[in-house]
Amino acid sequence: MKATKQTFVQNARYFMILFVGILLSSSIMANGNARKKKLVLQEGTYKEVKGKVVDASNGDDLVFANVAVEGTNIATVTNSEGSFILKVPNDLLAKNLIVSYIGYEQKALPVASLKSDKNKIKLSVLTVSLDAITVFPKDPDLLIEAVLNHRKDNYSQDENMMTAFYRETIRKRRAYASLSEAVVEVYKQGYTNHKNDAVKLLKGRKSVDYSKLDTLVFKLQGGPYSTLMLDIMKSPYMILKYDVLKEYDFTIGNITRQDDRILYVLNFKQKDWIEEPLFYGSLYIDSETMAIVSASYSINTEDKKAVGEMFIKRKPPGAEVYPTKASYLVTYREQNGKWIYGYSRGEITFKVNWKKRFFNTYYHTGIEMAVTDWEKTDSKTFRGVERMKSNIVMSDTEMGFADADFWGAYNVIEPEKSIESAIKKIQKNIEKLNN
Repeated sequence: MKATKQTFVQNARYFMILFVGILLSSSIMANGNARKKKLVLQEGTYKEVKGKVVDASNGDDLVFANVAVEGTNIATVTNSEGSFILKVPNDLLAKNLIVSYIGYEQKALPVASLKSDKNKIKLSVLTVSLDAITVFPKDPDLLIEAVLNHRKDNYSQDENMMTAFYRETIRKRRAYASLSEAVVEVYKQGYTNHKNDAVKLLKGRKSVDYSKLDTLVFKLQGGPYSTLMLDIMKSPYMILKYDVLKEYDFTIGNITRQDDRILYVLNFKQKDWIEEPLFYGSLYIDSETMAIVSASYSINTEDKKAVGEMFIKRKPPGAEVYPTKASYLVTYREQNGKWIYGYSRGEITFKVNWKKRFFNTYYHTGIEMAVTDWEKTDSKTFRGVERMKSNIVMSDTEMGFADADFWGAYNVIEPEKSIESAIKKIQKNIEKLNN
């Protein structure tokens, strides 16, 4: 028995919206039409805290850990090296900084006691015994159905206005060819509302070095909308839609904890008879409420041609292009018994086989967005020129990289050392041009 062609086309169409790599033989870059907004930021009204979150026993970096100000929606995540930066308003300095990570004991630290830099926060591994669970699920299919049946109860049904930081990168091997960063506002619809989320650009910067891209221009379509599409509880098309569940095998894995919650780990992969590329990964489910608090998943890239058609919109003649790896992460935050999107990340590696070249070329693309604050709103969604288009390709205009304090009071994701080095190179090039 085979999956229908219609199902595959539908999945591919949604996935094209989700995260698209575009390869062209022209150097023309589409410009985003988002309106830039001049903001007046107040310096001296916040404390900036930098640090690293590590495993207490072995010192390993804890990547994408949650870092938040207690009792508020102000938050960020650690980067792929375990580092974070958070700007805390002065009127909240008496509160605690809450650091949490799945499988580790939560830690609360007074913000006032933290240094401005080089804070090392050590988290200890939690042990979970089966005695702590009153009911252990035996049927994985019933477990995933319970997740879907409780979606309305577990996830926010309100419209929320979010402030978020977005970053996308394109690397040829280790060299950065494109770096884009933006602070955006997200009009987040309720989780059972079928209307799409909307994005407005507040502040952004981007640099592209076409000399690192050979004869190609490699572009990502969708910008911040791509990261929002990774919210599988709001956009369940690929995994958590009722008519798609039958195409997956679910198995109950181990149990773990996050903060004071016991989590079931539900693993999934496409059924053996499904030929088209679908997903595999793990869902982390709160044992009491049946809410998914995090999901880590990848796409099956065994069928190079099929998965290439899902990602590549156009490619140059004489080249075979396909993804070799595509992995994703989404995490949720809880407040007053309701969960909401907090962070998502996608990473894809493309391989380019040139017919008349001896060596292949690898391109690595990454997108991530972290919600740094949010609140319930009664206002209407963004209209007209305020609203970014869902198929936007972020502008390649260089702006802001010459200014070390470009982000001001906005919270951002601490850049990895390699990104930090790329920004410094961009700043030096801009200084040379201005001299």
